[in-house]
Amino acid sequence: MNDQPLRLPRLYAIIDAGLLASRVPAEKLTSAICDFAAELAAGGVTLFQYRAKKLSSREMLSQARELRRVLGTEVTLFINDRADLCLAAGFDGVHLGQDDLSPEGARVVLGNQRSVGVSTHNAEQAKLAHAAPVDYVAIGPTFMTGTKENPEPVVGLEGIAAVRQLTAKPLVAIGGITRANARAVIEEGADSVAVIGDLLQTPRLAAEEFLAILV
Repeated sequence: MNDQPLRLPRLYAIIDAGLLASRVPAEKLTSAICDFAAELAAGGVTLFQYRAKKLSSREMLSQARELRRVLGTEVTLFINDRADLCLAAGFDGVHLGQDDLSPEGARVVLGNQRSVGVSTHNAEQAKLAHAAPVDYVAIGPTFMTGTKENPEPVVGLEGIAAVRQLTAKPLVAIGGITRANARAVIEEGADSVAVIGDLLQTPRLAAEEFLAILV
């Protein structure tokens, strides 16, 4: 694991290039991503994950480097799936799915200076993640979500509570989390909530309201 224990803020903002791409012309996507992230940072967000499932490696690296330039080094940046691009873009860590590079493989690429997180969707996967060289465990979808194709079965608040009992590692809840339900997720044992959709419309205001709710 990372040589320095990972301390998760309550709010974990996910920047989904695919969602933003549906709102702007292709040539303006990078600037839209960076403007969105800057608004979130102005609202108090300090942890971001950049996700771009449908872009080429070259496009992802270009956008990731621009995000790092715009946001600076005062925030923590994770990239989805790609340990190689994490290094190339100067990011702080990688977030892995169940079908991505293994945590052990990511450690070979990243060493112990960067963080690794992993998505899980049930108790068995969470147990395996607890034993793996990862810095945090994500569990979800917590609630129904419309921002990801082919979501896994919803785990609900009871699923968050159950996984909390399985690991002492930082726990991130993801999937369908809004300002209306975020506090309940924290009360069930999550250390942080990963949010996508409920940050899109008014990012700075939404971030401020999330952080006020999650104190």
